[in-house]
Amino acid sequence: MRFWSFWFNSFVLSSQYNPPRFVELLMLLLAIAMLAIASFLPDRRPYLILGLSLVVGASISILVREAIAPSPQTRITQVTASLLLIISLYGFADLMYTL
Repeated sequence: MRFWSFWFNSFVLSSQYNPPRFVELLMLLLAIAMLAIASFLPDRRPYLILGLSLVVGASISILVREAIAPSPQTRITQVTASLLLIISLYGFADLMYTL
């Protein structure tokens, strides 16, 4: 019980301390879950589209947040968000090509 209380309190504090980063974290966690589900199910297109769109939204949000209020590790964050954006857009292009 103490373990779950610790994680719940951590989530509450992080959401109050930096809400945009918390929302981006949730979007990326949901994207990972959707892409994991898409790898196991036979009809995977809806999960793949939802996961890729969450990655696009989170990476654009990260890039905008870093442009407005830079953090100490701005360059690494921007490169990672740009790579996520490029990979997810490539995934969308590949998905459209296979349709």
